[in-house]
Amino acid sequence: MPGIMRFDVILIRLIFTAILLAVGYVLHPIPGHPLFSAGVAGVVAIAIIFFEMRIRRSSLKTLIGAAAGSILGIMGAFLIGLLIIMQQGLGNETKIFLTLSLVLFMSYVGLMVGAAKGDYLELSALGGIFSDKAARRDLKILDTSVIIDGRIADVAETGFLTGTLIIPQFILRELQQVADSPDSSKRQRGRRGLDMLNRLQNNASLDIQIVETDFPSVREVDLKLIELGKQSDAVIVTNDFNLNKVAQLRGVNVLNINELANALKPVVLPGEAMRVFILKEGKEYNQGVAYLDDGTMVVVDNARRLIGKNADIAVTSVLQTTAGKMIFGRICDEAENGGNGERSRRPLREVKTAPAMTRISDTES
Repeated sequence: MPGIMRFDVILIRLIFTAILLAVGYVLHPIPGHPLFSAGVAGVVAIAIIFFEMRIRRSSLKTLIGAAAGSILGIMGAFLIGLLIIMQQGLGNETKIFLTLSLVLFMSYVGLMVGAAKGDYLELSALGGIFSDKAARRDLKILDTSVIIDGRIADVAETGFLTGTLIIPQFILRELQQVADSPDSSKRQRGRRGLDMLNRLQNNASLDIQIVETDFPSVREVDLKLIELGKQSDAVIVTNDFNLNKVAQLRGVNVLNINELANALKPVVLPGEAMRVFILKEGKEYNQGVAYLDDGTMVVVDNARRLIGKNADIAVTSVLQTTAGKMIFGRICDEAENGGNGERSRRPLREVKTAPAMTRISDTES
């Protein structure tokens, strides 16, 4: 992927095919018209290019295992072939046929078994002689959603994001299409994504690479990301829940920004006291709803009368959902009257709340 662009690969393949066609036409090793030899050379060139395309998708361990297995198979076939040649009762044609069949059989079996067992090789034991440079590199592919989200830039500026960040050309095209959308909200999100890319590129501590690799036969961008992740052995960085699940099913590692945000939320234990701002009415009768700065919803019993005011509450339980964490509590005076006086006398936990934050209020329903 890095090093040779897609256009260069196509050009090299065309030159290779043209040379093989010319050699077949000039030398015409097959009796008959030179065009027939050139046609056979073209078929051989196509077969070689197809084999090369399959080889490029294989890991270094698989290639080393396949090479070692085929070499061992050929050596075994050679030794057994000596015994066949020494046989007196067989004709020359029979000996040649048996020897050739044995070589093909042993090399094929060795190739397939070696490729299948190549993953068990430990390349680090070889002192780095056959180390896979691409495998050592820490490659991360950025999804459109995580670029538009913008939090990836904040994480990168803290120094926690290491390695090479890969931005495929088809992701840039999708961002450009969103930025040029007639819908104002989509246009704003697309422009925000482009601004985030500029912010990432201006970070001198980051290694940003824009690659031209594409998969024309794959139409969906998410599937292209998965194929690129498999081909380059890279990690996909996203906050798309569906892409996260599909990539894991396809064997591609994923870093989910939403999971990171949930993991970094402050730990709240039942019995802790905190002060929150009751923003609106809850779903159940007489409930009040508040939000923490990180968007965590706080549901408070009997707090409807305190809408628009600060309230001291005691946490009764914490619920982890797919949409995030939800905290349930009750007014401290009521908690004390309910027999939790010992806990309610603990110092209040100073928690900043965001009165205007309503972006995750959908979790209420």
